[in-house]
Amino acid sequence: MLQLSGAGKRFGPRLLFENADWLITPNEKTALVGANGAGKSTLMKILGGMDSLDYGSTQRMRGMSIGYLPQDGLTLSGRTVFEECLSVFDELRAMEREFEALSTALSELDPESPEYAAVADRFSHVESRLRHHNVYALDAEVGAVLTGLGFSKEDWTRRTEEFSGGWQMRIALAKLLLEQPDLLLLDEPTNHLDLETRNWLENYLSTWPNGYILISHDRYFLDVTVNKIVEIWNKGLHFYHGNYEKYLQQKTERRAQLESAYRNQREHIEHLEAFISRFRYQATKAKQVQSRIKELEKIERIEIPLEEPTPHFTFPQPPPSGRTVVEVSGLSMRYGKKRVLEDVNFTIDRGDRIALVGVNGAGKSTLIRLLSGQESPTHGTLKLGHNVLAEYFAQDQYKVLDPAARMLDDIGRAAPKVPEKDLRSLLGCFLFSGEDVFKPLGVLSGGERNRYALARILVSPANFLLLDEPTNHLDLRAKDVLLEAIGKFNGTVIFVSHDRYFIDGLAQKVFEVAKAEDPARGSAVHVFPGNYEDYLWRKEGGAAALAAQTAAAAPPVVEAPLPVAPAPAVQPAAPAKRLNPIRLRQMQDRLALVEAEIPRVETSLARTEEALGVYVSAEETQRLSDELSALRQQQALLTSEWEELSMQIEEQTAVTGG
Repeated sequence: MLQLSGAGKRFGPRLLFENADWLITPNEKTALVGANGAGKSTLMKILGGMDSLDYGSTQRMRGMSIGYLPQDGLTLSGRTVFEECLSVFDELRAMEREFEALSTALSELDPESPEYAAVADRFSHVESRLRHHNVYALDAEVGAVLTGLGFSKEDWTRRTEEFSGGWQMRIALAKLLLEQPDLLLLDEPTNHLDLETRNWLENYLSTWPNGYILISHDRYFLDVTVNKIVEIWNKGLHFYHGNYEKYLQQKTERRAQLESAYRNQREHIEHLEAFISRFRYQATKAKQVQSRIKELEKIERIEIPLEEPTPHFTFPQPPPSGRTVVEVSGLSMRYGKKRVLEDVNFTIDRGDRIALVGVNGAGKSTLIRLLSGQESPTHGTLKLGHNVLAEYFAQDQYKVLDPAARMLDDIGRAAPKVPEKDLRSLLGCFLFSGEDVFKPLGVLSGGERNRYALARILVSPANFLLLDEPTNHLDLRAKDVLLEAIGKFNGTVIFVSHDRYFIDGLAQKVFEVAKAEDPARGSAVHVFPGNYEDYLWRKEGGAAALAAQTAAAAPPVVEAPLPVAPAPAVQPAAPAKRLNPIRLRQMQDRLALVEAEIPRVETSLARTEEALGVYVSAEETQRLSDELSALRQQQALLTSEWEELSMQIEEQTAVTGG
């Protein structure tokens, strides 16, 4: 469908890639990955026809359609959102009008005339095209895509120019999805999407009928949407089959193989060089020496490229806070007449790792600003606990930086007691090395400034971190390092992120900021234990289903021990007496019953413990706790009885000699 042959591209004096061959098939489901600056977006533009190669050629199948979504920069105006999206079907709409005109012409023309035959032929063709595209369902199709991308019905009639840059990109994405080009090129499509919209896009792409290539720094998104990885690395294209997780495994294996081949080659080269050096001046070995010199010249040397720099850092471990970090009661927040949050109640404990989730506009950033003290609630109380030191990282943290200040000077003022060498080491962790640390902050890109702002908060210890989109502008490897560092941090963290993998790897609780059905009311906050996967499971009815299954299954009824005549006390010092054979048979029967009962109780115990791990309500938790206690007591009684019966039967067997 599309082919690159011997492709090469430079960015100024720097070579991005060369001698690249890539055959793109009709059902391509591929992610383009590589370090920042490797040339991913440039290659995407080349595939889309917005840029050209410096070397090699591109061949495209005739009639092939390509849709390209850049990272940002698109601006739409002049129409409503619905009209803008419907415009992708202008050709079909024109065909629909032609169909009506042809119908009228057929009713007026003489069926025997040549004109009638020509119109009838065109009518048949147009009718077939309209039936194939189901033109009567276009409005519904547009509505479904707009709803999936987070547009309310009220938004459909708003002018496109009323929307911010992020929502403009959503409109552009909606148009591409409705257009269904043969090859879809998406450069960071999840940048401006909340979690719910990302989930919808994942499902939508799972049924996409054509091929697509995407760039994303969202690891979970890559894992569920692609089956092939193309990496720009070491000035070449490298291909891996599978999702991102499999790519990481295969890349590790490939590097291990490359290092092994390099070691073997070095040993061979050293052996040849040693032979040449030893016998170079011996006439009797001249032929062998020349042979080895030629062999050495023909060897294509294996090179091990240097690993890309990866930021490594550790949060400063702060002094501990009190057990309760924040206590929120009856909190409400308004901006004029607009209610954002209403009657919010929760407690944050020391060591909590909390993810704030919710649709865009629900109030996540407002809540995190309230918790950080940047704003004060309209009503209610928000009380910080003992010795709580808060540090706040905003989405646009870089905007508060002094653009004229040099990087090293600015971070030095934030941490006057930290030696310069330590500050430079920290900046190096965030990929600012050498002369970069002397650059004015104003010359950095938005992503670089945000990365610097994140480094800046690390030099002042705090035991309560509030992070609003900390993973923005970080690549996949930097996100992994940040995730590891926060995992080792012994303070409390509450964060907003739209990265599924990051949330699942960090969150121990999820606070959902949920919009009220009544638009006049503010959002509520619902607390869910576990990570984002657990939250989704509960939202989709998993907890209720499990509770229903537990109730429907054989419930772990706490039963009294099975009736048995009291066994005579065993006196260790006295010789065992021979029991009546009938009594011995009763004991053996009872032992069999107890042996069968113990596994049943153990199964009930396991089922109850599993149910207790899923929070449904406080009442259900209390009921299950009582049930668990009774089952454990029953297990102890049965085990004790089994041991006593076994010992007595064993003694009687010894007395009777069989």
